[in-house]
Amino acid sequence: MTRDRPRHRPARRTRAVVAGAAVTTALALLAGCTGAGTSTSSTSSSGAASDAAAPVETTPGPGPVAPTTDTAAVRVADDAEPTDVATGLEAPWSVVRLDSGSSFVSLRDSGRVVEIGDDGSVRDVATIDGVVHQGESGLLGLAVLAGSPSYLYAYLTTADDNRIVRAAITGAAGSYGLGPVEDVFTGIPAASNHDGGRIAFGPDGMLWATTGDASDDDASQDETSLGGKVLRLSPTGAVPSDNPMPGSPVWSLGHRNPQGIAWDAWGGGWVAEFGQDTWDELNSLAPGANYGWPEVEGRGTSGSTGPSGSSGRFLEPVLQWRTDQASPSGLTAVGSTLFLAGLGGEVLFEIQVPEAGEATSTERFSGDESLGRIRDVLPGPDGTLWLLTNNTDGRGDARQGDDRIVSVPLQPLD
Repeated sequence: MTRDRPRHRPARRTRAVVAGAAVTTALALLAGCTGAGTSTSSTSSSGAASDAAAPVETTPGPGPVAPTTDTAAVRVADDAEPTDVATGLEAPWSVVRLDSGSSFVSLRDSGRVVEIGDDGSVRDVATIDGVVHQGESGLLGLAVLAGSPSYLYAYLTTADDNRIVRAAITGAAGSYGLGPVEDVFTGIPAASNHDGGRIAFGPDGMLWATTGDASDDDASQDETSLGGKVLRLSPTGAVPSDNPMPGSPVWSLGHRNPQGIAWDAWGGGWVAEFGQDTWDELNSLAPGANYGWPEVEGRGTSGSTGPSGSSGRFLEPVLQWRTDQASPSGLTAVGSTLFLAGLGGEVLFEIQVPEAGEATSTERFSGDESLGRIRDVLPGPDGTLWLLTNNTDGRGDARQGDDRIVSVPLQPLD
């Protein structure tokens, strides 16, 4: 096991706003380029999904399982043995658990959403029309908004762009389907790689999305581009009035290819992203912050400031790893502990982020215990953690049963 300690830790309750050149009124131009969509497209569904014409009225609905608000730190239990939850998944990317006991998984290459039953069964829910897969693009992040009806949100690549769509969830556990798909937010730059793609509802009830630079380095610092950003939107795709730049969906900029976003027990936001040649990063998410790409990669560079600093153009990462050690993707929080999925490093990072003091990182499931590439991580039921492997996407070494969701037990940190 290894540890990596940064020089600084951000203040837990107050974060500095590090505003670089991009904190200008020009960012308001973005509001005129995108927004809440009104166009719709259909889903081609299988099984019960194709017969569901109207959303099922439910209270509170098949919503996502709420994360714990306990601030206690946890860790993977000693001698934890991964247990299969589901197997035989084809290039999975994102998992969201429902309070019914089922889960939804996005399959990147085929554009399919599948349901995982509480017995581990796998069935098709729907195929999202218009998904274009090339390289790293396709059907990516998922999120759920509970209500009557509840909605499944998806971040996906089309022939023209990356976009966020949603569809009402129909049916019940074991027979879920999706209603018509409607655009929520369009016009995000797309490419065969660096598409970002993680979406989540934050503790503020807003919809957050990570976008990549779509292989255009200049986009991350471009005030009028949606590439290389973290976006904050209303559930219908509108720009919240309290975003750091009036009229802009951009919460932060200077990102390269962020694929993980989460909030800890104190409400602090975190984003994980791929570096290029040197450093992968875990960043403390601050309003209006500029994280430096492509001018900065990692810590200790000219013109940057520590995570809790109040001057300087760029905000430094809290933790960093060599690019062959991590390739970070999904990120989640259980209490005050973050868990980060590692693709290239084929490892799970267990990160302690105390209210005061330095963050520390410990590697789990590496070496002989490796599960291969880990794409996503999320809280499981009954004090467990779920890991989603990603060995069937053409970059990993698939094993019998791959790809899979596995469960590991958690225990309180000593």
